[in-house]
Amino acid sequence: MHTASAVLGAALVAVLVSAGCLSAIFPYPSAPAPVQTSPVTSVPTTESPVSTVPVSQVALQLSDMPSGYILKDRSDISYQEMDQMSQNLGWKAGYSVTYYQLNQQEYEMTEINQVIDLYPLASMNDVFNIGENAVTSQDNGTTQIYQLPCPNMGQQTYAYRETDSQNPLSETTYSIIFINKDVYEQLTMTGTTTDFETLKGLAQTAADKIQ
Repeated sequence: MHTASAVLGAALVAVLVSAGCLSAIFPYPSAPAPVQTSPVTSVPTTESPVSTVPVSQVALQLSDMPSGYILKDRSDISYQEMDQMSQNLGWKAGYSVTYYQLNQQEYEMTEINQVIDLYPLASMNDVFNIGENAVTSQDNGTTQIYQLPCPNMGQQTYAYRETDSQNPLSETTYSIIFINKDVYEQLTMTGTTTDFETLKGLAQTAADKIQ
């Protein structure tokens, strides 16, 4: 009797499995629903079209200079010092700093000067063109201006060497002028020992300070 009941029970289970009813009675655990994550969106940053740091912080520091240079002078530039053309172009502020290296035993002295001026953005192209024209107009046969290749320090850059053809003992002068945002800069190296590569490196350091 018990054997017949067992056989009947086994047959019933087989029928239920084949009909899919057993899964209804004993359901399998369902897979967990996937976790919904919000997409990460980057917030665009807008760079200011004008310099956001004071001109004194744009100036080269003693730590930026090659070994052996000392500070000679640094100061804000007064509005009264600027010529009428600069004032008409909207000159806003300026700063000047000068360093020099002295070797008394070799009778050598080299000076590096940086001048920084702030103008309205609308005036920057005019300011640069006036500055470049002021340089090239000095080329008069005696004073000779030679344009030099130089990486761009901003929107526009002009580099040159100035010599005196009538005086073989005259000092060589290297200069770089450039505009970056609303900043106009001129860096000049002159003296008995000059190095244009050093001046280019300092000009790049100065340009990187404009933020």
